Amino acid sequence: MLLALVVAALNIGLWWWSNLPHGPQDWRGQINGLTVALFQRYQNPFNQDYPSDDQIDSDLKLLRQYTGRIRTYSMQVNPQTYRLAQKEGLKVMAGAEIDTRLDNNEKEMDALIALSRRYPDTIERVIVGNEVLFRNDLPVEKMITYLDRARAHIQQPVSIAEPDYIWLKYPELAKHVDFITIHLFPFWNGIAVSLEKDKDGLDVGAVRAAEDSYLKIRQTFPNKHIVVGEVGWPANGDRRERAYPSISNQAIFDREWLIWSQAHNVDYYLFEAFDQPWKENLGEGRTGAYWGIFNADRQLKFPFVGPVTEDTGWPWKALAASLLALIPMIWFGIRFHRFKLTGRLFFDMLIQLACGLIVWSVTLPFNFYLDWIDWSMLALLFPAQVAILAILLINGFEFTEVLWRRKWIRHAGMLEPDPVEKQPFVSIHLACYNEPPEMVIVTLDSLAALDYHNYEVLVIDNNTKDPAIWKPVQEYCEKLGSRFRFFHLEPWPGFKAGALNFGLKETDARAEVVAVIDADYEVRADWLSTLTGYFHDPKVAVVQCPQAHRDFEHNRFRRMTAWEYDGFFRIGMHHRNERNAIIQHGTMTMVRRSALEGTGGWSEWTICEDAELGLRLMHAGYELVYVDELMGKGLTPADFKAYKSQRYRWAFGAMQILKGRWSWMTKKGPLSGGQRFHFLTGWFSWFADALHLIFTLMAIFWTAGMVGLPQTFSLPMQLFLVPVIGFFFAKAIFGFVLYRARVPCSWYDTIMASVASMSLSHAIARGILHGLTRKKTSFVVTAKSRRLGGSNFAAFAPVREEMLMLCALALCVVGMLMSAISHFTEGRLWIFILSAQAIPYISALVGAWIAHSSGDAAG
Repeated sequence: MLLALVVAALNIGLWWWSNLPHGPQDWRGQINGLTVALFQRYQNPFNQDYPSDDQIDSDLKLLRQYTGRIRTYSMQVNPQTYRLAQKEGLKVMAGAEIDTRLDNNEKEMDALIALSRRYPDTIERVIVGNEVLFRNDLPVEKMITYLDRARAHIQQPVSIAEPDYIWLKYPELAKHVDFITIHLFPFWNGIAVSLEKDKDGLDVGAVRAAEDSYLKIRQTFPNKHIVVGEVGWPANGDRRERAYPSISNQAIFDREWLIWSQAHNVDYYLFEAFDQPWKENLGEGRTGAYWGIFNADRQLKFPFVGPVTEDTGWPWKALAASLLALIPMIWFGIRFHRFKLTGRLFFDMLIQLACGLIVWSVTLPFNFYLDWIDWSMLALLFPAQVAILAILLINGFEFTEVLWRRKWIRHAGMLEPDPVEKQPFVSIHLACYNEPPEMVIVTLDSLAALDYHNYEVLVIDNNTKDPAIWKPVQEYCEKLGSRFRFFHLEPWPGFKAGALNFGLKETDARAEVVAVIDADYEVRADWLSTLTGYFHDPKVAVVQCPQAHRDFEHNRFRRMTAWEYDGFFRIGMHHRNERNAIIQHGTMTMVRRSALEGTGGWSEWTICEDAELGLRLMHAGYELVYVDELMGKGLTPADFKAYKSQRYRWAFGAMQILKGRWSWMTKKGPLSGGQRFHFLTGWFSWFADALHLIFTLMAIFWTAGMVGLPQTFSLPMQLFLVPVIGFFFAKAIFGFVLYRARVPCSWYDTIMASVASMSLSHAIARGILHGLTRKKTSFVVTAKSRRLGGSNFAAFAPVREEMLMLCALALCVVGMLMSAISHFTEGRLWIFILSAQAIPYISALVGAWIAHSSGDAAG
């Protein structure tokens, strides 16, 4: 409990540290001017939804407390602003909206002239066009005609508002304006905010950049009055290179600018008064909505005097995260006190991290102005994010137990052989379909060499049509003597389970144990003699040895797949065995005959009859023993098509079992809590592959929207980017560390095993999704001899879907790189995620090519 309290306290401390108050210089005084777009939170000019007179009047009354001047951007939008500003005693720099719509430009110019004449004491100067040249809407010559026309008809001073570099590019503009209006946004240049000063006591960072730009314009045009028409910093949105939008950074920038501009008598308009959620649709990303010193609900975001806290609600969030994690951490500490202190601390921290991310995920959306599309995506992605955190905790628990256990509680090894008279009779069943006879004969020879007296071997060939394949096996069984019996079944239902059920009926009456192996396995002579002793315990129903492989060392494809298989038996099976929850496999397994027959034999409704039997025996109250000794070795799949097909079948069968035995796993019954946990969560990593496919398809769709319709689709929030990236790295680290700790292979083999594992992601995802939505599929026997050949292009025939997904992701990355979104940090993170999403598909292509180029060499 003490450890849990320490971690909870550390969590609160981390929240406190990340929200330390910032201390920019205090600002006391009036702001020189504020730019305004007076739309309320849910109003949008694109929808012809405008504020009422009362709403505008209320806003102007509020602004009058902070400034005596405002800047507008259109003469046709909210024209009552000038009348109401006159009432409040506000001076206005009025703007005419000039763009590519020439007819609308004429209306704006006419309104500008008319209103400037009507309110000469309120409109003190005018702006003809806002960043028109920056957007390349019109040529400079056309803008000069508008400026000259305005100066000819308006008494007030006239200018055009552009970024500072536009004035340097077109210095001739200065001859056609009464003053120069520049925009200073170091944020868009990716310059960070800083409170530091240089050795001369001058500002550094973003404020210094704005100051330097202003001074350069003043030096270039010494005879013109300079007005900074827009200057400011966003409080939220997407990061741009080193520029980070936040409330504290906005407070630092704005307060430092206000102090400097007052000291240097700068004429400026702070951008802007109120957050404008509708500006997210202007193509600037999410940032465009958050430049106001007031939020959209007209609340001041930060004080102008005193320290600034980024998130004033952090204490409640920190407390909620700690309380949410406290009970699980205490339970874990009590339940798994046998783990080393380092392991308990690590997993407690992982629990706290997950709970903190949940609190963050629930609260973060309320910092943004989300529309129905955003909320719809949240509704879809939040459950997926919870699932990701659950998978992280499940993988983390395995990581913790494997690395920081003091010992395996249920460790089992080889036993001293029984005397012949005490040996239980074993019936070995070998089911085969269309297997190369020379391969099966090698297996039969190894069975004939067993150092065991009481056993028989039943070879059940089901549905092999070519006599040239099954006849040699039959003849060889006859050569080996009466201990070996051969059966050819054609036609026969039920796939492998059907064949094994037939074999069960033909089993010698003396048999107490039924052993099953695959047709490609060479077994050790002491397999039965050193393990059948476990069946003297009536509670034991299964003795399982790991799958292992032979003849792979000099074949690159077989080598990478052999080590990929090995990981589960060195890591996952031990982890599950601690709670009597192993996955029974259909080879190198021995089953108590009475338990097998008493629970209904081999299930023919699932294509993973072996795993289903193991679960059924646990449900019946039996124990399953896992002995991590290589008592037999088989062949890896012959090619990538076979490799994919096998894993698809396992994933599909897992979903059949999950659906068929759902009540066993979710309701209290004969299964222990640990067994239910492992059978519910043990396939979560495969669910992660299914989520990966779904997320990738959604990411492709969303990226296409961001590139093609940036006004509608914005960058995903950190809410989804950070956990996904964190999960990617955590899963990779967990896998590598566990492999290095438990699997006796080189670094190169570890990396290639990881490539092999990732190459199966798409096949597993299809198996999971098909298994959830379909009842049955065909049982495809895993080919152990090479079938593929032909051209190099044929190598990629098994991975056509993966190639399409990879091409789509590559197009998304290229589209992102070519768009303005790539300048945002979130945009680059999104590109990283798209690239990471492509890794399984790249791995599939690599695996297919290695399989094709490796040939069928063995040894």
